[in-house]
Order: sequence, then structure tokens, then C-alpha cells
Amino acid sequence: MSVRRLGVLALALASAGCATLPANRGQAQATAPAALEARQSLATAIVAPSAWPDRDWWRALGDEQLNSLIAEAIASSPGLRVAEARTREAIARAGVAEAARFPQVNVGADATRERFSANGIYPPPFAGHWGTLSDLSATLSWDIDLWGQLRHAQAAALDSARAQSVDAEAARLALSVEVAHTYVALGRAFEALDVAKATRAQRETIYGLTRDRNAAGIDSKLELKQAESALPPARAQVVAIEESIALGRDALAALLGQGPDRGLVIERPHAQELAELAIPSRLPADLIGRRPDIAAQRWRIESARHGVASAKAAFYPNVNLTALLGFENLGTANLVTAANREIGAGPALNLPVFDGGRRRAALAASDAGYDAAVEGYNQLIADALRQVVDRLASARSVAAQRIEQRQGLATAQDAYDLAVLRYKEGVGNYLQVLTTETQLLSERALEVDLRARSLDVAIDLINALGGGFDENPPAGPRNGP
Repeated sequence: MSVRRLGVLALALASAGCATLPANRGQAQATAPAALEARQSLATAIVAPSAWPDRDWWRALGDEQLNSLIAEAIASSPGLRVAEARTREAIARAGVAEAARFPQVNVGADATRERFSANGIYPPPFAGHWGTLSDLSATLSWDIDLWGQLRHAQAAALDSARAQSVDAEAARLALSVEVAHTYVALGRAFEALDVAKATRAQRETIYGLTRDRNAAGIDSKLELKQAESALPPARAQVVAIEESIALGRDALAALLGQGPDRGLVIERPHAQELAELAIPSRLPADLIGRRPDIAAQRWRIESARHGVASAKAAFYPNVNLTALLGFENLGTANLVTAANREIGAGPALNLPVFDGGRRRAALAASDAGYDAAVEGYNQLIADALRQVVDRLASARSVAAQRIEQRQGLATAQDAYDLAVLRYKEGVGNYLQVLTTETQLLSERALEVDLRARSLDVAIDLINALGGGFDENPPAGPRNGP
């Protein structure tokens, strides 16, 4: 019987008595990018036809040490090695699924020593005596896959491998962002240490001045104790920030996959300000293919869609072709002879009629997996757009705060210098010095914080835009598997 005729027969049998497909199935619909409006939220952003960070975006920070640290992290991080291993695993599983579509050939040989029944199928002189049953055979089996069950299973595994590969890119981006954030935090700690040391020196100077004034009878012992009491907090602040620097170096060493000693040789960061980033004109449509997490989710949708198709194909009859070529003999001598040969070939039809609901449950699970993948994609799109808009709002806010802070710092510095001058000349009092110093220290700390936050926001915006990742994902999720 030809394969074509077998297919016609299988179709007829399927319509007559195979397991029926369930009526109620998944309803998830992928969100169209055009449905996510963001024009008003992005109205103040710089827009360009094609504006994306470079894949090595961190080089724009202008710090060679940071470039080296991120390169080292990418080369040696255990987290990235895990992601790469999972990609290899997924590719291998796709190979297993592909192999199932090809003819399978097996060769076997066995020799069984046994006592044959006196009244069995074996004639004298073997009946009732011990003998050896020898067999050497080669079998071929091939699943015709009339309804594409194996083909869709292979496609699902391949798309899953693609998603895993993109996940490795997402892990690379996440690692580079984490190293950059930790490096910026380390730079902030060094700048805060500068402020703390300057404060300590400032208070030591004021204490020396107050001691001289007390000795001259200008200031009382109260002012002297006030000046002296300001020294321990300033020294403690220096020690606390030095701890933060040590912890930051340890954190960087761990991100590199190295021991703490690696962090001891990390020098003071010198990251520069990042220029304001332009936003692509086709946001959010462009985000779909330029963020690794979204691209990976689209491949997962494709994988789930093929999984549904494979589960549906299990409801229809299937045909296997089998063939056998071998030799069988009572005894081990002269096994491979024409008289001992055995040859067979033919089709095998498998018709699903009743399986206790196994196929329906498998299809329901596949439908649910597809719905989950689509809804996960929809959430990712909404979250990605929110992240971009949030980072832009934060960037605008930080920029405005820095303008005001610079003016506040200049005013606080002038007020402090004037208070110290008046105190030296005996016109002012120590309370005025303390008041203006407190404001000056607050402004200096705010300057350090705002500069670090400006860098963090810029890095987060790069991350929200995909960090320079570019892949050609599938055309887009289909509305329905």
C-alpha cells in the first residue's frame, strides 16, 4: 500500500473514530505595538529615526578601567557561563527532536541458552533439551508524521533554543549594567570620601581657631567643646565611607567571578557624564526587536505555537513504516546463512480512540502555555515602554535638580566663607559657623548623589532601550496558535 493511500485511509479513520479535539481553547491575543500610545509622554524627548545605544555602550563613559572590568566580567562570569550552557542544552534538545523525524535503524544480536519444552514449538532433537537460540537482526522504523506532530515538535524545540540564545544576550546586558552601576556607586563613594575628608579638615581648622580664641579669652569653653565635639562624627564618616569603598570593590570582584583580592587593585573610577540619549521615533514598535527579553519572549511564543500544533496532531492517526532484516538459528553455528534469514516490512497504523483524556490534557497544557507566553509578551511590552518613559522623566528631573543644586552650593559656600571670616575677626559667633557649615555639607553631599544618580539613570535608560542588542526575531506573535 502506498504512503498516499495510507494517508487517505488514516484520514477516513480519523473522521470516524479518533479522539475529538476540545471545543474551548486558549483566547490570548498579542498586543499590537500601535495600541500602546506614548507620544505625549515622550513629547519632550529627543527623537531620531534610528537612535540606539552601541552594543559596547559603556565605552561612552570614557573610563578605560570600566571597559576592562566589563570585558573581564563577560569573559569569566559564572552567570554568563550558565546562560551559555543552557543555550547549548536547548540546541542539543532541538537536535533530539529533529532526529525523531528521520528513519531509525537499530542492529542487535543475542544468544540465549535455555531448555526447550518437550511439548513446545521446537522439534526433536531440541525438544526437552538444552540449546542456544541465536539472533542477529537489523530493524528500521520511520514515523511518516502525516499530520506534522514531529515536525512541529522540532520547530518548538528550535524556537526554544533561539529564545535561550537570546536569554544569554540578556544575561550579558544585565551583567554589564550591574558592573556599571556598581562601578558608579564606587565612584560615588570616592567622591563622598573627598567631601568627608574636606569636612574633617575643615572642622579641625575650626577647632584650632576656636582653641586659639579660647586661649586669648575671646571664646568660652562652651565654644571650644562645641568645636571639639564636631571632630569625632567627621572622622567616623570618613571611616564609614572607606567601608563602602571596600564593599564596592568586593562586589565588583564577585561580578567578575573572582575572589576579594581582585577588588583590592581596582582604582578610583573616573567615569564621565553621558550625553543625553535620543529616543527612536518608532517607539514602542522598535522596542520589540531591540530588547533581548522581548525578542526571547517572541521566540517562546513561536515555540508554544508549534507545541500546540504538535499536541493537536496527536489526535489524528499516525503511520509507521517498519522493516526487519536478520538471521535466526537454533544454535550458534552457521547463523549467517540464506536458510536462517528473516525479512519483513510493512506499515503500522496507530488510531487514537480512547486514552483516558491524555491527549486532551496535553493539548490543554499546550494551549495554556501559549496563552502564558502571549500574556508574558504583552506585559513585557508595557513594562519596557514604562521603563523608558520613567527613565526619561528621571533624567529630566535630575538635570533640573542639578541646576538648582549648583546654585545652592555656590550660595552655601559663600555663606560659610563669610561666617568663618566673621568668626576669625571676632564679629560672628560659632553658632553661625555651624549653621552655614551644615548647609554647605548638605549641598556637597547632594552634588555627589545627583551626579551618581545622573549616571545611574543614563545607564538604566540604555538598559531599557536594549543596550545595543539587535536581532531579527520572528515577524510577530500571531493572534492564535
